[in-house]
This record gives sequence, C-alpha cells and structure tokens, in this order.
Amino acid sequence: MTRIAFSLVALVLAFSAAAVDLTDAQRAEIEERIHPVGEVCLQGDTDCGGAAASVASGPRSGEDVYNSACMACHATGAGGAPVVGDIAAWADRIAKGTEALHLAGVNGVPGTGMIAKGGCMSCSDEEIHAAVDYMVAGSQ
Repeated sequence: MTRIAFSLVALVLAFSAAAVDLTDAQRAEIEERIHPVGEVCLQGDTDCGGAAASVASGPRSGEDVYNSACMACHATGAGGAPVVGDIAAWADRIAKGTEALHLAGVNGVPGTGMIAKGGCMSCSDEEIHAAVDYMVAGSQ
C-alpha cells in the first residue's frame, strides 16, 4: 500500500513539473502584471529612453520653499510650529530679529520640533532665509 501511495505522489509531482504551454496573450498578461513600476536611470546612462530631468537654475523663492518644505508644520502647527498668519504666535519670534529667525531656520531650534532647514537638505541657506522672510511677512 505504501508503494502505491509513493508512486501516486511521484506521478503527481512529475505532472506538476511539466512545462505549461501558454498562449501569446497569456504571456503578455503575465509580463504586464510583473512589469517593474519604474526604472532607475543613472546620470550618463543613455539606455533609459527619456531625457534627463533638468535642474532649476537659480534659487527657489521663499514661497516655493515654504510650500515644499515648511508648510507641513507651519500650516498646521505640528510639533509646536507657529502657524503662518498667527500674529500672536510669531510676535515673540519676530521681536528677536531677522538674523535670529534666519539662524533658527538654517540650524533648527534645539529642544523643539524645528530641525535644521526644516528637513530640506537640498535647500541653500539663502532659500531658507527667503522662506523665513515669506513666513514672517505673512505673520505680521
């Protein structure tokens, strides 16, 4: 009896290992399902099939930097950030002067949620200064 059971198992395994013939349409469907979502294209690689993205020339405006990096906290108050437009929340900060605000924007404020450059490590110091000036202008 054991010999018959092993023979049946071996027969089932042999049939399951046989190649399955797929139609071209079935193969295309499988290839579409397992196709990568994106591609990595290294600088100088000409096989990527697309033009290289251009980098903006010149610094971004304060509003652009605010919208891309600062707004997450300064529009909601997350982490205790003063909300842009809240005159009372900004009054003491503005009283410290522009230089102090610029330094806080670039270096962060220890013991608070304000990290260096608001986490925008691709931003230059000048862009951070412009973003701070933009927030101050909207909060006086």
